[in-house]
Amino acid sequence: MLGNTKQKVHVITMGCAKNIVDSEKLMAQLQLNDIEVTAEIEDADIAVINTCGFIHAAKEESIDMIIANVQRKAKGKLKKVYAMGCLTERYMVDMQKEIPEVDKFFGSSNNLNGILTELGAEYKFELLGERMLTTPLHFAYLKISEGCDNPCSFCAIPIMRGKHVGRTVEEIVAEGKLLARKGVKELVIIGQDTTYFGIDNYGSRRLSALLTSLADIEGVEWVRLMYAYPAKFPREVFEVIAQHPNICKYIDMPIQHVSDDVLKSMRRGISQRALRELIDEIRNGVPGIALRTTLIVGYPNEGTKEFDELLNFVGEVKFDRLGVFTYSAEEGTAAYGLGDPVSSDEKERRKSLLMELQRNISEEKNNKLVGSTQKVLIDRKEGSLFVGRTEYDAPEIDNEVYVRNGGHLSIGNFCDVAIESASEYDLYACFANGEHEERFALVAQEHITPSGENKLQ
Repeated sequence: MLGNTKQKVHVITMGCAKNIVDSEKLMAQLQLNDIEVTAEIEDADIAVINTCGFIHAAKEESIDMIIANVQRKAKGKLKKVYAMGCLTERYMVDMQKEIPEVDKFFGSSNNLNGILTELGAEYKFELLGERMLTTPLHFAYLKISEGCDNPCSFCAIPIMRGKHVGRTVEEIVAEGKLLARKGVKELVIIGQDTTYFGIDNYGSRRLSALLTSLADIEGVEWVRLMYAYPAKFPREVFEVIAQHPNICKYIDMPIQHVSDDVLKSMRRGISQRALRELIDEIRNGVPGIALRTTLIVGYPNEGTKEFDELLNFVGEVKFDRLGVFTYSAEEGTAAYGLGDPVSSDEKERRKSLLMELQRNISEEKNNKLVGSTQKVLIDRKEGSLFVGRTEYDAPEIDNEVYVRNGGHLSIGNFCDVAIESASEYDLYACFANGEHEERFALVAQEHITPSGENKLQ
């Protein structure tokens, strides 16, 4: 235990948005205990690494980050190094043996009290919902639950995060109002399974009621739904999205696969036929909605036939946004005993085929937006260009809009822009001020990656 010293703490977040929320809550509690939190590792006396243990690559990144900070400590650039989060929750005993230079390991978010005590702070329960935002101040992730009750055979989240524990509507809305008072305009709803919300506290699914309450918060202009589990999807959500203009016409719904044999082995609780019916219901219930999904390739019983079935499905359904993971065999999961028969090269080949198909789908959809006017939330500025998103794009993972002639624009504000051209994953626009200007002569070849790295200099 350090005592209430004036040492500076730097928190490093690995992994998903759910970890971001945990880190933000930790940093807020530290600040409220008069412990300085610094954004720069060079200014810190103490490093806290919030780890990710989702798949093999994420584990390696977290371990590399821990080792890098242990090395800083060995050189006298840090006094203490702590590790917390999903990876340490799952492998704490092993990590204590393998990296003894770490001063102490803590588990996931449920162990927040422990790390606060170690840092000489105490959890202030009366300030529930307080967070030190690390996202741009105009959007924030709002976690509505912890853990998961779904039996997916490939997933280690229940091992790391435990069973589903939902928050109450009142508690979530209170945090949403607090965020709105801080200037947050977009609430991004997250959880391990957001469609399960309400079962433990209310005896039935209450996601639609929660979305309605969040949409009523003054100052909130966008509410975005992520991590919606497809099995037993509460259909009333479609009507709520359609009726509320400030609930984004967007759903992130990871389907993982479509082959019935693979879905059965994955224990997803849904068939391809039911998935098709659900997607049709969503698109009919909310015309113009953008659907994002996530897929896994290389699962143990995914042969050529099953992969071709998935590839054909993606080409037919045409998701608006899509991400692909290669299968990672995780100890303790039901699928671990199936082995890992698909080679890494074959997994990457399948992933590339899917992403190539999706690039073509995305480009086709983006080209249809040329000539339209879109409402955009401005996230940042790059050189002379403002960069924003439509309601069809979640922060950090989806398409972006590059806006020129934005002299009247500012970060964190909404504006209408005229779409002048498009590439596979981005739109190029001018500020829609009623004037007809020459077309924006940027082409996709000028950009290094569709993910946003060094797009424009």
